[in-house]
Amino acid sequence: MPRVSESHLAARRQQILDAARVCFLRNGFHATSMQDVIAQAGLSVGAVYRYFPSKAEIVEAIAEQYSAQVWAAFAELAEGDAPLAEVMETAVDIVNEAAGPEGPMRLAVQVWAEAMRDERIGATASTIYSRFRENFVAMAERAVRAGELPADTDARAAGAALFSLVIGYGLQKLLTGGPDRAAYRAGVRAVLRGA
Repeated sequence: MPRVSESHLAARRQQILDAARVCFLRNGFHATSMQDVIAQAGLSVGAVYRYFPSKAEIVEAIAEQYSAQVWAAFAELAEGDAPLAEVMETAVDIVNEAAGPEGPMRLAVQVWAEAMRDERIGATASTIYSRFRENFVAMAERAVRAGELPADTDARAAGAALFSLVIGYGLQKLLTGGPDRAAYRAGVRAVLRGA
């Protein structure tokens, strides 16, 4: 029997994740069964279970995949040399896009809910969001060095607060449809000026 290529295996795995994403966005994690994912993927039961023995493993894989994309965008901001206010405006833009109708923020909220009841998903979420927060700590450290934040600023605390401003915007956007992105960016800028 011919050996299946790595690219074929990766494509099949992605096909399952894409199908699950459609199902999760449409019905949520709890209302989506493995049968729903199998039907959406158009694969056999055995093919899907070969890659993902459980729905929780699919949830984890989707969380890790999307978080890698968002983390890379935040890491790029943390490594740059733009002023903190500009960096935060760009971070809000990233989350604004992620909170769109097909965006990963809609799945992130479901992951947060699952993290409260599933220890394994909770550990994954903790790792993901701790990594995100470290980017904002790096931004705060750079802002302290640049004199944008007071010299005695606790960069870990400031980074956590900056991260909360960005995640909080995405959550508000999902739950209420607002605030307006430009208004929020102006608000963040005003808060930073006050610092």
